Amino acid sequence: MAAPEALPDHLPPAKGKARFDGATLACVYALAMTVIPAALVIKGLPMSLTPGVAFGLVMGVVWFLAQLVSSMGVAKGRNAARTALFLFASSQLATYGYATYGYLPGDELNAADRTLITILAVTAVGIAVTDGVRGLDRIDRVLKVMIVGATFMAFVGILQFQFGFDLTQYLNFPGLRANGDLSHVLDRSGFRRPAGTAGHPIEFGVVCAMTVPLALYYALRNMDYGGPQRRWWLCLAILAVASMQSLSRSAVLGLGIAAIFIIPAMAPKRRVRALWGMLGFLVAMRIMVPGLVGTLLSLFTSISVDPSAESRRRAVERAGKEIPHHLWLGRGMGTYLPEKYGWLDNQYLGTLVQNGVIGLTLLIFIYLAGMYCAFRARLASKDPRIRDLGITLAACIAVPGISSATFDLMGFAVATGYTFLLIGLAGALWRTVREQPGGIPPLLGPPVQRPGRDRRRLDRGGPSGKKSTGPPRRPRKRPEQRPEVPA
Repeated sequence: MAAPEALPDHLPPAKGKARFDGATLACVYALAMTVIPAALVIKGLPMSLTPGVAFGLVMGVVWFLAQLVSSMGVAKGRNAARTALFLFASSQLATYGYATYGYLPGDELNAADRTLITILAVTAVGIAVTDGVRGLDRIDRVLKVMIVGATFMAFVGILQFQFGFDLTQYLNFPGLRANGDLSHVLDRSGFRRPAGTAGHPIEFGVVCAMTVPLALYYALRNMDYGGPQRRWWLCLAILAVASMQSLSRSAVLGLGIAAIFIIPAMAPKRRVRALWGMLGFLVAMRIMVPGLVGTLLSLFTSISVDPSAESRRRAVERAGKEIPHHLWLGRGMGTYLPEKYGWLDNQYLGTLVQNGVIGLTLLIFIYLAGMYCAFRARLASKDPRIRDLGITLAACIAVPGISSATFDLMGFAVATGYTFLLIGLAGALWRTVREQPGGIPPLLGPPVQRPGRDRRRLDRGGPSGKKSTGPPRRPRKRPEQRPEVPA
């Protein structure tokens, strides 16, 4: 994150009454995913659908209708994130058709139906956000609401860890029913493993880790350019503490990946302060919660004898027997039931088994497409806000991209929903840069000429338009224009 500069005036903040648009729908979706406990589903439906997934389907319908007209302010045209999401959704439909063409047991067919609807819902959210969130101020609105929702979830988790008080027992909403236990608090090494409003402590930790860069971005931006910053520092502290208290390797790995992206992009002085701040945070956690830092360290040092690590190694052997039978399209998303065939705890491996080589390739492609949009916006814009936001979104997308190798990301609605929201927002940021006045600067600047060569070009009448004062040189004749010399 570069040193503060004067803000350009080509992207002024929004004034007046806020409008209802794609950003509003995205904000409602983010709150539905984090405030409502993941175990609550809608009553009266033949399958278990969370309010967030149902609202994602609504966003998909609204996006489709908006594409039929030109008066709703929804963007149209190509975008790397949108293309990647389209291709991923198409692969899911192809796999579903391939899997249901033959016989499937009833439990696997129901799981395939539910998984397809969930994946189509989150994909629709990503596409709707890419096309429907227009302008930096609306992107800011969605990201801030995402931080608030994740902070609430983190606060619920801190209460579970510190005091054993589970607020999810009181978060009952009309029209919803519990699909199993509301509480997902587990135990590890004598500590409580909180889940907040998420479905599992690992999901809880990963969502907190992928939101930490966003809270840091707004805290630093308000410190540089003015604005309320205490609230964002408080959100950053809550999210960072909750990530550590999840006692999850995936969360700690996510924080490390985010730091690798963000710290090198900072100014040198701020980079040093950030490293000291990280060290101070670890010392504070060691003092406030004795044994927590040591337990987290032992998760990595004793991985060779850890039961969960051994389970993941056996999962590779189980998956190796399934992959050759359905190499290209897989056996069907959701049909590999953990209770029936064993846990994989690896989204990439699970996608290869259930969605084949094509699905795995497109899953990696959506991560890369989101990061490409974020980096491209950073490189093409001169606005310091967009440049810093670009590297921040890339760091946020990298967290689930790396964590997908350590747990089955798409088995959890909150982590999946936030991942596709971030990919859609990266695409929206790239659209914002493309629509800015003056067009898009080239990705690579003009070639740099050496000083001596430039001086010779000026003497001969180079691109500056100044000609030398000496006599003009006779142009050389081309070989075909030279007269033939008789032998």
